[in-house]
Amino acid sequence: MGNSSLPEVSSQFTTIVMPAFNEELYIAAAINSLLQPQEPHDYELLVLDGGSSDRTPAIVQELAKLNPRIKLIHNTRRTQSAAMNIAASICDPRTTVLVRADCHASYPPHFVSDCVATLRETASSSVVVSMRAVGRSPLQKIFAAAQNSRLGNGGSAHRRQSQSGYVDHGHHAAFDRQAFLSLGGYDETVQYNEDAEFDARLVASGRRIYHDGRLLIDYYPRTSFPSLARQYFRHGKGRANTLLKHKMRPKLRQMLPVLVLLASVIALAAYPFIGSIALLIPAGYILVCMAWGAYLAAECRQPSFLLIGPAAITMHMSWAAGFLSRFLRGNSNGLNHAK
Repeated sequence: MGNSSLPEVSSQFTTIVMPAFNEELYIAAAINSLLQPQEPHDYELLVLDGGSSDRTPAIVQELAKLNPRIKLIHNTRRTQSAAMNIAASICDPRTTVLVRADCHASYPPHFVSDCVATLRETASSSVVVSMRAVGRSPLQKIFAAAQNSRLGNGGSAHRRQSQSGYVDHGHHAAFDRQAFLSLGGYDETVQYNEDAEFDARLVASGRRIYHDGRLLIDYYPRTSFPSLARQYFRHGKGRANTLLKHKMRPKLRQMLPVLVLLASVIALAAYPFIGSIALLIPAGYILVCMAWGAYLAAECRQPSFLLIGPAAITMHMSWAAGFLSRFLRGNSNGLNHAK
């Protein structure tokens, strides 16, 4: 590992940034998992609320009474991208490191300190970590199992605990503040997949991203099929925008759902002319997903895991629909300029 220009961990001031919107069920636990009783460095935690209509702001204010380092900031631009950019601009001037935290997550002990140390020790501009889906409700546990499986995540490295090393992309955890600002922060015209879009610019600038395989966070998925579909539609749309903007080639695992969706649409259109043979591809795809769910249900002795198949289909087809909805529009000046 190279020597970083950042000062020693104990002398750094860190700003933890937590975008929030209607997170009353998760935000207190997320904050408590982030803030350890004894931190080796000074910090502040900025909760950027995008206009919550539930008790999220009240919960943050209650926590702030116990810990004045917690501050509630109103994010009038509402998006997660804007939250990070606002925080990077208004944070304590002593801040050298920005840590991005999610409300729908739980963090291991000393997460912030470890991120700061890794950023310094690896001479990188960004630290990314692994993410494991977990659930509270029965349906959330099913979605978590689907997202943790290879069928659901396509083998994505940051969706499982993996080896440490320099990468091109991952789940954002920490940034060198000056590097973040010098690149213009997140592109606020990109509402989804802003992390991958930023990583493309960071790598193109000659800076480095380090994946710390030791750090694994727990993520809480959506709790209904409609909300899961909306989330993955947005993910697919955002990924297509990033590929178009940076003229990048999609990975095979990203294109497989798109190819299945296109093949299924063609098959349905051809059915009146060639009959049931047209349905081989969509039927085969559904059979594979349902068989995978049945295998996991048997392995884990969880009959409810039979729903992993429908969950995976929802994720794949929603992602593919979002991808195509954006990709078929081609380049768009309103969406493809950097901030």
